[in-house]
Amino acid sequence: MGLMDLAGALLGGGKGGSQNGMMDVVQNLLQEQGGLPGLLAKLQASGLGDQAASWIGKGENLPIGGDQIEALLGSDKLQAIAGQLGLGTGEAAGGLANLLPQVVDKLTPEGSIPEGNPADLLGSLKGLLG
Repeated sequence: MGLMDLAGALLGGGKGGSQNGMMDVVQNLLQEQGGLPGLLAKLQASGLGDQAASWIGKGENLPIGGDQIEALLGSDKLQAIAGQLGLGTGEAAGGLANLLPQVVDKLTPEGSIPEGNPADLLGSLKGLLG
């Protein structure tokens, strides 16, 4: 897979014309976890609390690795995501590792989890990063 294929998958195109991009995957993950608070709780429980806290805070975002994404989601879920995007599991994990900190950072612009309708937040994800 070339760089353009990976970029297309991460931004919404997917390899082979797939309509489900990485942003859709992140949005689905947030919904499955009960929104941003649920995802943050899962990150905390998985030993990634420091990273998650940095994404919420106003300072620099700590990185997360593809192996940490696989541990967080499980290999079966990651394989399903990779298949949906037309990527290898390593590429899918790397893409999520790059995108997830940005999404959490953008959803917490004031350094805290905003109040309001979670559906409104999820619906605006693409606009926040686009």
